[in-house]
Amino acid sequence: MSPVVTPDGRYIVVRGRLWRRQRPDLEPARRDELVHALMDARRAVKHGKRDGDPAAITKARAAVDAAKTALGERGPVWWTDGTPDLNRRMARNTDYAAWYAALPESEGTA
Repeated sequence: MSPVVTPDGRYIVVRGRLWRRQRPDLEPARRDELVHALMDARRAVKHGKRDGDPAAITKARAAVDAAKTALGERGPVWWTDGTPDLNRRMARNTDYAAWYAALPESEGTA
């Protein structure tokens, strides 16, 4: 089941929490490249933890952050209308509250 997307397309909702979506202006090839880099970095975090290597974990976490920032999920917002970033906030506590409350219960819990 795909996560619910806010009407403006800026966030997905996972267990009631808003998570910023990827930038819609990314070329598909660039998006794929960044997603692959993100997955590689997440695997590197896992391996660093498994191996007990703090330096590898730090390096891998920096790579995760770089990929997520390039995708638009972190860092400066990718929209230009001045609307504040509500990333990681509970939807019910934001301007999306009425929209979220109107969702069928099964959709808001993805």
